[in-house]
Amino acid sequence: MPDHREFLRPDVVSRLSRLDIVARLVVEGFITGLHKSPYHGFSVEFAEYRPYMPGDSIRDVDWKAYAKTDRLYVKEHEEETNLKAYLLLDASGSMGYGSAGITKFRYGCLTAAALSHLMLRQRDAVGLVLFDAGIRRYIPPRSVTTHLHTLLGEIEAAKAGADTDLSRTFHDLAERIRRRGLIIVISDFTPTEDCDSLSKRRDHVGRVLSGLKHFRHRKHEVIVFHLLDPKELDLTFDRETRFVGLERGAEVATEPWHIAEDYRRVMREEIARYRRECREGLIDYVPVNTAEPFDTVLFNYLAKRKKLG
Repeated sequence: MPDHREFLRPDVVSRLSRLDIVARLVVEGFITGLHKSPYHGFSVEFAEYRPYMPGDSIRDVDWKAYAKTDRLYVKEHEEETNLKAYLLLDASGSMGYGSAGITKFRYGCLTAAALSHLMLRQRDAVGLVLFDAGIRRYIPPRSVTTHLHTLLGEIEAAKAGADTDLSRTFHDLAERIRRRGLIIVISDFTPTEDCDSLSKRRDHVGRVLSGLKHFRHRKHEVIVFHLLDPKELDLTFDRETRFVGLERGAEVATEPWHIAEDYRRVMREEIARYRRECREGLIDYVPVNTAEPFDTVLFNYLAKRKKLG
C-alpha cells in the first residue's frame, strides 16, 4: 500500500502536473496522517451511517459498505454548514521565487487547491480571489462538488508576474465581501516598492496589517499563511550574488555573508511583528516555510474551522 503522506511533501507533489490529482492526494495524505496522530475531534468525513432513503443524493452512498452488505447506506454528516470561505491567493511577481524545488506561487497554488478540496469535502462554500496590484479574478463561493473544477481551472491557469499592492487589495476586498465569512490569505507579503531602509520596510508591514485588520473590522474570521522560501529566511548563499527583483527588476550585487546576520534579525523582527499584531487583532497568523509539508497549512485551517463550529 502506498504511503499517502508522501504526497504532503512539496518536492513530491510539485512533480505532478494535474492539479485535481494533486489536491486529492494531498488531502488524502493529510487525513491518513491525522487519523494516525494524537489529534482528535476533527470532523473531516462523517459521523455515522443510516439506511438510504428515496430522495437522498447517490454521492453520499457508501459503495464499499454496499459491496459488503448488499444494502445501501448513506454517510450521515455531522453538520450542514453555511460557512463561506474566501481563498486570497497572491499572484504577484515575487511569488515566482523558489530555491527548494518549488516556487512560492506553486506552493500557494497547491495549498489553495488542497484547501478547496478539503472545504468542499466538508460541505463548506469556497471562493477564490487571485490578486496582484488589484483583484485579477474573483470566483464567488459555492459548496457544490462541481465547483472544485472551476476553482482548480482558475488556479491552474494563473501565472505570477505582476506588481502587487497588498494593502489596497485587502481594503478593497474587505468592503466588497459583505457577508461574514472566513478569509484565508496566501501570500509572501513582499513589497513591490524598493524598501531601501528599515523605516520603509516597517511602513509596508504596517499597511499590510492595516488591510488584514480591516477584514476583522468587517467581522470576518481571518487566517494568514505567510509563505517564505528557505533562503528568504536565512540568506544562505555561499558566494557573491546578484539579486534581481521579480516585480520591478531592481538589481543589487552583494556578498550575502556580510549582511546575513542583520538580514536574519530583520526577518525575525518582521515575523514577530506579524505574529504579535495578528494575535492582538484576533487573526490567525501562520508562517510557512515552503520546504515544509502541506499538513502545516491544512492542520491550521482545520483547527480554525473547528473553532468556528
